Amino acid sequence: MNLFTVRTALTLGCTLLLAGALAPAAVAQPAPAPAAPQAAGTACPPLLQHTFNRLQDEKPQALCQYAGKVLLVVNTASYCGFTPQYEGLEALHARYAARGLVVMGFPSNDFGQQEPGNSKQIAELCFNTYGVKFPMFSKTVVKGPGAHPLYVSLTQATGKAPGWNFHKYLVDRSGKPVASFVSDVKPGDPALAAAIEKALAAR
Repeated sequence: MNLFTVRTALTLGCTLLLAGALAPAAVAQPAPAPAAPQAAGTACPPLLQHTFNRLQDEKPQALCQYAGKVLLVVNTASYCGFTPQYEGLEALHARYAARGLVVMGFPSNDFGQQEPGNSKQIAELCFNTYGVKFPMFSKTVVKGPGAHPLYVSLTQATGKAPGWNFHKYLVDRSGKPVASFVSDVKPGDPALAAAIEKALAAR
């Protein structure tokens, strides 16, 4: 190898090393967010394509995880004459959960300032005082121009907006609202039980 060849090789090597040193470092890409959990083989209907924070720990929860279930959606409050309905709602949930019913509670301060507390205070009353085990979510606006899209859809589908705390919407397995019950219809009301039984029986 002559001197010219050696110099050429050294020059080329240094150039390549310098180019590598000046090249921008690769930026690590964040891992993709995990898909929302839902029942295997069950498409998520538009009504459930929302995420709410869980009441007890503020962790985001995709409602798509309840696709294929029969849902009883209830706007709740801690200081209302209907608040004892928590016990009846929990009894419904316990009675029908194995067959596919999920009671879902959405605390709301839209009626008479009867839900003024924060998530921790609401959770303490729900879980400790009334023994609630069904899913509860963070405080939600359920009526008026600021209503959450879930409640906008429920109102449009049934033609009835919540008139007070503990209004109940029944949603079938396909994600279609099929019934609406005013606040003074108690969880143990035969008409509500019959509607739930019918929705559970349908496939």
